[in-house]
Amino acid sequence: MSQYHALTLEEAVAYARELPNLFAPDAELSVREIGDGNLNLVFHIQDATSQKSIIMKQAVPYAKVVGESWPLSLERARIESEALQLHESLCPGLVPHVFAYDHDLALTVMEDLSDHVIMRRGLSEGNRYPLFAGHIGEFLARTLFFTSDLGMDQQQKKENVRRFINPDLCKITEDLIFDDPYTDSPNNSYNPLIEDAAESLRTDTALHLEVALLREAFLTHAESLLHGDLHTGSIFVTEESTKVIDPEFAYYGPMGFDIGAVLANLLLNLAAQTGRMPDEAARVDFQRYLLGTVRDVWDVFETTFTKLWEEHCVDRIARTPGYREVYLKKVLRDTAGFTGAKMVRRIVGLAHVSDIEGIEDPEVRARAERLALAIGRALILKGRQVESIEEIIATAEQAAGLA
Repeated sequence: MSQYHALTLEEAVAYARELPNLFAPDAELSVREIGDGNLNLVFHIQDATSQKSIIMKQAVPYAKVVGESWPLSLERARIESEALQLHESLCPGLVPHVFAYDHDLALTVMEDLSDHVIMRRGLSEGNRYPLFAGHIGEFLARTLFFTSDLGMDQQQKKENVRRFINPDLCKITEDLIFDDPYTDSPNNSYNPLIEDAAESLRTDTALHLEVALLREAFLTHAESLLHGDLHTGSIFVTEESTKVIDPEFAYYGPMGFDIGAVLANLLLNLAAQTGRMPDEAARVDFQRYLLGTVRDVWDVFETTFTKLWEEHCVDRIARTPGYREVYLKKVLRDTAGFTGAKMVRRIVGLAHVSDIEGIEDPEVRARAERLALAIGRALILKGRQVESIEEIIATAEQAAGLA
């Protein structure tokens, strides 16, 4: 198996048997293909006797959601594997462990998280995760600080920028988030009942200006190594555990992009609950839980990041009084804008979120979609003026009638 080809189920089992220190030679292995993403094959392999299991993730050379007409480099598999290992070194326990990586097959073998659930699904079912904000806030602070010019040797950081150049997947982000929703793109897809709202996105010059500035930041601000696609579908959770997966979009970019991705998906779920929870009191209570989680994610990030700066900042001039406050205000404002951009793209762009897409009645779904667009648009427009996380929360509260 020295040259790339998409593995069959039988080949996946044969490969697993050859991995050292994982399965007994006579293990009775079962395999199933569980990938439901847009870019990869994912195999679940389990030993019937010991119940030990692993995940094998193989990149394919095109975007599955479109087909072979959208080719993609297999180099993203290396980027994902190296990002996972780097993240584990910085945040033990918050990412799956990587057992092996095969460059020729663009294949990563990692810890199985079948005892967790995808956070998007859990939130859609109305479940709460009391430790999530603390976990993800710490993950964001540590991964973003220690891969930046603040937390690592700046020449080594430049080497890392080169190591994690990821043009194919960045191109997806550049188009699907910062271009397509604001023009009549063939990639767009949305509920026809919100045609007027989609049209208004295409004609709002003030909105386009803010999106252009966000796009510029995404293209040029190599602040930290980002996960690059940190939505609730890339997070496995239980009430006690949080595991961040799928960093194949990893590259060096603006910190607020990763933080905004987390907040955007919490707010998308808030919008979805208008069509998921018929009991008003229960819905409002859950929406307030989501807003509290937004607050807590930022607060934990800011507190942890500040402590890391105080204890581990390697740049003498960055310790100048007042600089940290200016720096974090910029990260907050970037976060607000990117939160809005991520929300808008999930309503009118190529790939939607099941939180909202799973609402069967198109009129009920349209109400959730309009709410998500209202929050997203407002955050894009006011992002550069935001002074605190409370303004982001107030924007969502007002749009949702919770103020």
